[in-house]
Amino acid sequence: MSSAVKQAIDMMEMLPEEEQLFAVEMLKRLVLAWDPDFTKVTPDEKARMDIAERELSSGEYLTEEEMWKSLDM
Repeated sequence: MSSAVKQAIDMMEMLPEEEQLFAVEMLKRLVLAWDPDFTKVTPDEKARMDIAERELSSGEYLTEEEMWKSLDM
């Protein structure tokens, strides 16, 4: 994370919650104005999606039932 992003986060944390929500909406608008097709993923997200797709295609996944059983221990 860049120092500018850290600074922005620190500043946003000083705001009351209602103003934080306003700031988030403003940031969304800035991003959409900069990149109207904001459907891209970050390099880290892309890598995680690629791993998940490989695992899924090779059968490395749990069904929902298996997942719940594993939590019952």
